[in-house]
Amino acid sequence: MCEVEVSDGNVQVEGCTFSPLFYRQSRPSSGETKMSVLLLHGIRFSSQNWLDNGTLHTLAKAGCRAVAIDLPGLGRSELAKAPAKVGELAPASFLVDVCEQLQLNPVVVISPSLSGMYSLPFLIQHQNLLRAYIPVAPICTDKFTPEQYQSVKVASLIVYGDQDAQLGEASFSNLRHLANHSVAVMKGAGHPCYLDDPDAWHRLLIEFLAKL
Repeated sequence: MCEVEVSDGNVQVEGCTFSPLFYRQSRPSSGETKMSVLLLHGIRFSSQNWLDNGTLHTLAKAGCRAVAIDLPGLGRSELAKAPAKVGELAPASFLVDVCEQLQLNPVVVISPSLSGMYSLPFLIQHQNLLRAYIPVAPICTDKFTPEQYQSVKVASLIVYGDQDAQLGEASFSNLRHLANHSVAVMKGAGHPCYLDDPDAWHRLLIEFLAKL
């Protein structure tokens, strides 16, 4: 059985004032690390959810180094000032610096809901730094054109729950323009589909990463 290391830390990121960002990470305790994965989260959530639902452990068992950060103003990064207001696009340099400070490049980014305001500028402007992109009904998808999405060649897995009336289909209608994408609709799952059905979520995730 694969042994997994889980640890906590803090990282000071450019453009994020007053307090460093909190993060949790997991990795295999032995053997080669296949890839790095950055897990973001929605407005009502934090890195704790990725620990509680088993995603951090699942990724480590699959040979990945997984880092889940608490976004500015949320979770245990609540004292950190965000570089943009909720619903506005954050500077792409924010995640560039996160990945540089934590040595994650090239990185797989998992981006649910609120975190779209951070991940989408990063994806559009710095696709060379990403190994893959996994959006889970993120916000701000309407702030980019079909042509901008079509210019992104990064392998992407678009995930959403079929019971997500808020952002599921709406985000997909924009993200479907990504040039190299596949789609996974989770049956019976709502907006936080990765929490509604962790087993199905982990199967989708590991199957996709195995193809990279």
